[in-house]
Amino acid sequence: MALTNLSPYSLRLSTLSSSSSFNQSSSQNYNFTHRHIPLSLRTRPRTGICCVWTRPRSKRGRKSEVLESKELVRVLMRSCSDKEPLVRTLNKYVKVVRSEHCFLLFEELGKSDKWLQCLEVFRWMQKQRWYIADTGIYSKLIAVMGKKGQTRLAMWLFSEMRNSGCRPDPSVYNALITAHLHTRDKAKALAKALGYFQKMKGMERCKPNIVTYNILLRACAQARNVDQVNALFKELDESILAPDIYTYNGVMDAYGKNGMIKEMESVLSRMKSNQCKPDIITFNLLIDSYGKRQAFDKMEQVFKSLMHSKEKPTLPTFNSMIINYGKARLQGKAEYVFQKMTAMKYTPSFITYECIITMYGYCDNVSRAREIFDELSKSGKDMKVSTLNAMLEAYCMNGLPMEADLLFENSHNMGVTPDSSTYKLLYKAYTKANMKELVQKLLKRMEQNGIVPNKRFFLEALETFSSSLAGSQSGSAKIDLTRSLSTAKS
Repeated sequence: MALTNLSPYSLRLSTLSSSSSFNQSSSQNYNFTHRHIPLSLRTRPRTGICCVWTRPRSKRGRKSEVLESKELVRVLMRSCSDKEPLVRTLNKYVKVVRSEHCFLLFEELGKSDKWLQCLEVFRWMQKQRWYIADTGIYSKLIAVMGKKGQTRLAMWLFSEMRNSGCRPDPSVYNALITAHLHTRDKAKALAKALGYFQKMKGMERCKPNIVTYNILLRACAQARNVDQVNALFKELDESILAPDIYTYNGVMDAYGKNGMIKEMESVLSRMKSNQCKPDIITFNLLIDSYGKRQAFDKMEQVFKSLMHSKEKPTLPTFNSMIINYGKARLQGKAEYVFQKMTAMKYTPSFITYECIITMYGYCDNVSRAREIFDELSKSGKDMKVSTLNAMLEAYCMNGLPMEADLLFENSHNMGVTPDSSTYKLLYKAYTKANMKELVQKLLKRMEQNGIVPNKRFFLEALETFSSSLAGSQSGSAKIDLTRSLSTAKS
């Protein structure tokens, strides 16, 4: 029922669609001219009650609209090329492209590493008559820029949003926090994110929501900052917000990474008592946490529970079990996991093969590790630098620096270009083995390839060496490393 003012000349009903922040307001006007109104009513206005019945769109109708939008975005993505800029393609479809299409386009461009074109699409949007500044669009753009490490652009978009008259909401700050957390300096990024979190608490329209807490809990878990995790979880517990599966996973992950098994199990019990069912992330982090502590009975029990649940194992499930069995030198069990995985029709990824190579390295079976590596090399697939690093590490952990050096020298013939992580791995290994000639050779190779070592590079190598050796030989090696460090500073 709607109470409406009737004039002798017209009756106007407006329906505003605000279900989505990405749909512009629309209205329908119904005009009644004089010939529809009796003469007795044309002299003075009267007030009456008008019943309005609107039939909501069916789920099938909404689903078809989403599919149509996705199909249009696929057409736009296929049409653009180096010869045909995206903006020119958008101009061809200007009559049908709207905000929701641009939103999906941002997602696709972000996935294909074409983040710069997102800004071109955004500028094109702003020139259209239908464009209305919207926090949802800015949130999406900030998130895309953040994932690509473009923190400055994310900050610029935040300023641009405020200048356009949009008032920030929790989703914008969540995107901004996530953008900062993608930067390389994790300690600085976390401090910045917590600063925004405190700022949000002082703003009425931007109070932290459950998504904010989940983002920060996950970041603190990755940083192994248990104290901050406890503080956030306690604060959340005292608020009106209800934790969800992502919250519990974040807290359990923090405890698991720090070997705090009892605390992790306590959170798991609390999660179950709140009728929150575990998802595959829960199962995977439990399997990994128990595996790292070599609590294999519990790890295997969790895996059995996973197999009897509605969830299905993923490749990380098997990868974690393989690598943790390998660290415990349980080669037979690790191989059984791989056989079970293939029997269940899972296709091993390059990460799976790297776990197997590392596993054989832990189990002193370097020859088998090299067989796996050679099979991958001959398969015709592009060799990843991380796979090369796995084989080099298998050699180094078994005291075979010369074999590692030989493989390293031959890496270019395999189509692999070593990166800074490769040099760091070998530098540590050669230093630990006190192979001065190999260290000097590696440093020359780094200089030739433009790899500039920083202070941290040498400090970590020095720490590794100091913890493994003692005596006069280690003293002379320390002097060599200190010289290398002073050279790097200069």
